[in-house]
Amino acid sequence: FGRGSRELGIPTANIPLAGLSVGGHEEVESGVYYGWAGVNVDDGGRRTEDGTGGVWPMVMSIGWNPFYKNTVRSVEVHIMHGFAQDFYGARMNLLILGFVRPEYDYVDKESLIEDIRTDIEVARRSLNREPYARLKEDPYLVQFEGGEHEQDIAS
Repeated sequence: FGRGSRELGIPTANIPLAGLSVGGHEEVESGVYYGWAGVNVDDGGRRTEDGTGGVWPMVMSIGWNPFYKNTVRSVEVHIMHGFAQDFYGARMNLLILGFVRPEYDYVDKESLIEDIRTDIEVARRSLNREPYARLKEDPYLVQFEGGEHEQDIAS
């Protein structure tokens, strides 16, 4: 967890941009998305050693984070669950289901936080709809072994 947790009060897992492929496409438009995140941790955030894990709703930002003047494009995932501890190094699978909005720059931190909270609510309402809710059961979300990006881990 980085800036999202420290400065904004909204914990994020940062994933390698190299590990992101959407529908086989590596070029994804900057913006805010929602979907499901499978992580090899339990409800408290403790790593599982038996290859199992949980699935939680998520909202994620892909982009340059202009408010922070980033020079590198990044992917930050906020899992909408209150974990008791950080889970650095955990494996994460994402199922991106929808686009919330484009990436914006902000004049102050409070405006950024307000929009992130709105993004979370949009994601929550969308994922509660039956067509999206049933995708939480997709087996891909809890397959943590193998795959092209097996060495890519959350940080």
